[in-house]
Amino acid sequence: MPQEIELKFIVNPTALDALRNTLNSLESEHSDPRQLHNIYYETADNTLRSHDMGLRIRGVDGRYEMTMKIAGRAVGGLHQRPEYNVELSKPELDLALLPAEIWPEGVDVTALQDALKPLFSTDFAREKWVVTHRGSKVEIALDLGEVKAGELSEPLCELELELLEGETSAVLELAQQLVAQPGLRQGSLSKAARGYHLAAGDAPREIKPLTVLRVAPKATVEQGLEGSLEMALEHWLYHEELWVRGSKQAKSAVVNAVGLVRHALALFGGIVPRKASAHLRELLMSYEALLAQNLKAEELVFSPESSQAKLALTEWLVGRQWQPFIDEKGSTKLAGSFKRFADTHLSRHAAELRNTFQRPLGDTYGDQLPRLARETDSMRLLAGVYDDAVTLPWLDNWQGLRHAITTRQQVEIEHYRNEAISQAPFWLHSGK
Repeated sequence: MPQEIELKFIVNPTALDALRNTLNSLESEHSDPRQLHNIYYETADNTLRSHDMGLRIRGVDGRYEMTMKIAGRAVGGLHQRPEYNVELSKPELDLALLPAEIWPEGVDVTALQDALKPLFSTDFAREKWVVTHRGSKVEIALDLGEVKAGELSEPLCELELELLEGETSAVLELAQQLVAQPGLRQGSLSKAARGYHLAAGDAPREIKPLTVLRVAPKATVEQGLEGSLEMALEHWLYHEELWVRGSKQAKSAVVNAVGLVRHALALFGGIVPRKASAHLRELLMSYEALLAQNLKAEELVFSPESSQAKLALTEWLVGRQWQPFIDEKGSTKLAGSFKRFADTHLSRHAAELRNTFQRPLGDTYGDQLPRLARETDSMRLLAGVYDDAVTLPWLDNWQGLRHAITTRQQVEIEHYRNEAISQAPFWLHSGK
């Protein structure tokens, strides 16, 4: 099965000249810009989107190619997913040319072909550099143009690093060289995602509240670790996108996402030693220091500190860089049941919350906000092994207390404190 592995960055247009100079300094095979025209297809009821599939026809220099991308894994802008490409003699869809095994059960390919219509397009000039790094070959593409749906459009100014052959680590190592200078940020929205949003009317994107972590029913502790950090990184990237697009409220969501990364590392710290994440935590601290300076969104999100922190987290996850630091006992724990791990730690973190807020704290509630954030984030990462009907009301009371303390609503503080500490456990093995 063909597998596409690529890392996407949004480029600040003011940094284009410096970026080109850096790319031209690499030992590479350079290709001058070529104009690419892409038309994306969908049905009226978004059949492809519902199956996490994307279909386009690309035209370049009078030649045409049909591409189908299907569901894969995306971590911090690094996309790993199956991709199928078929050459066409003319720019017309022919789904019969695609492998039969790609279609979900129950899909009538003939009926789908009849229902598909052009939804949006992307037009851009692509300039390429093919770099050989440590035996791996990576294509670096700079795309300048626009995505358009009807009368709506938005500019494209992107950099993509795609693995042509070799190891994924080569893509990430090259990216680390590029983000050492300002002007790049990892992109959470693909060209297709932006096109779908424009086609739907380009409504303002909404702030998303942090929810609970969802894992597979028989997930391991290691899968819980990965899921926790992936959820935090996704929240970070999404709200950074909103922030740079003008949503001032999104900054607090970015702050919360970075905090969630730190709290996730602490939650699993009994298994994964601190030295395994020392470099990552150092970069997070540098980023948080900038975040506290009230810089403009564009200045912060295109800074090397921002890009290096997110890229380090992506690399830590994709390369599972904690594993070299895990001994045999730790490996056994990581392979154990996340449900059992959650039950044990839910009890510990709930006890910490109850002990801290057992009595009114008068004027010192604000001093406990960091502890409250850490403990509630830990509960959020653990509670998803149970149903929302019992977990969300429990968490809502602690979140209500956190908001009341932040906004200094004394009556609300005492209301939520009393509600929160009187709640019965919703998990097993609570110790009660």
